[in-house]
Amino acid sequence: MPLIPQVKCRRCGATFSSLRSRCPNCGTRVVAQSSRTPGTTPGTVRGTAANSRAEANVRWQLAFGLILVAAVILAVIVMVTTSLDTIDNASIRPTATPALINNQQRPEVEAAPTPPPTPEPKVEQIKILYMNTKDLTPENAWPTMRVGEAINVNAVVYPMDILNPVVEWSCSDTDGTSLQYTLNSDGTVTLTCVSAELRNVQLTASCYGTSVTITIYLREAA
Repeated sequence: MPLIPQVKCRRCGATFSSLRSRCPNCGTRVVAQSSRTPGTTPGTVRGTAANSRAEANVRWQLAFGLILVAAVILAVIVMVTTSLDTIDNASIRPTATPALINNQQRPEVEAAPTPPPTPEPKVEQIKILYMNTKDLTPENAWPTMRVGEAINVNAVVYPMDILNPVVEWSCSDTDGTSLQYTLNSDGTVTLTCVSAELRNVQLTASCYGTSVTITIYLREAA
């Protein structure tokens, strides 16, 4: 390391001894650097009015910077949310039905075939029973009902494997002046003799086109 410090010319860049006052290459004068320390400004001295104003300016600048950063972040969030909503709406947009090519007709959808009707059960015989025991047939009819008497009768449809047969009842005394009948919830019929004016009344039970008729004789009360 040389004992005498070297300096560099600020004009041509040549290096020479610091004892020289000019550059030996271009003759530029060497400018000595000042060794004085610059004095402090009033704004850097704590407790002064200038220092208080400087600190207030720094606080306002910091607050403004924070507000600006928050506004930028909020704007970015709004932009991202709007973009996502646009993408979602585009994804659920219904697809347009493609146009027919070369005037092709749309295929016709065939209607479901109508199921065949259930065949009507075939009834072989109907019997009218009194109290579920006495067979009231045309050959074995209930002989006599007195005025004021009431009995229950029911119909049995054969064959017995017919499910839930619907029996329809009718009476020749349509006005009910002599014999009244009432259809009960259990399928039985209540017969009530109210008068012997007609002397005899025909009671008919029908089911799926098959019927049976019995004659009930009416008499005055004993």
